[in-house]
Amino acid sequence: MSDVRHVLVLPDREAAEEAAEALGERFALDEEPRLLRDALAGEDDAEDAQWLVVLADEEERLDPRELDEFAGEWDGWREEP
Repeated sequence: MSDVRHVLVLPDREAAEEAAEALGERFALDEEPRLLRDALAGEDDAEDAQWLVVLADEEERLDPRELDEFAGEWDGWREEP
């Protein structure tokens, strides 16, 4: 097994929470996605933070293009490794 992870970058916490819930339904994930706050460099204000949704994909079942499209539904994107 590999240690493949996908990171979706979303504009705010609400979008990240909604996306994490929808990911499980759409892609039948084995493991719940992790949510992380990513403050922009030099910014302390929570409004200037992006949220990351981290998905483990050890069996490499998830298609990166599908994840790109999925993140776009919440005005986000998939970060390239």
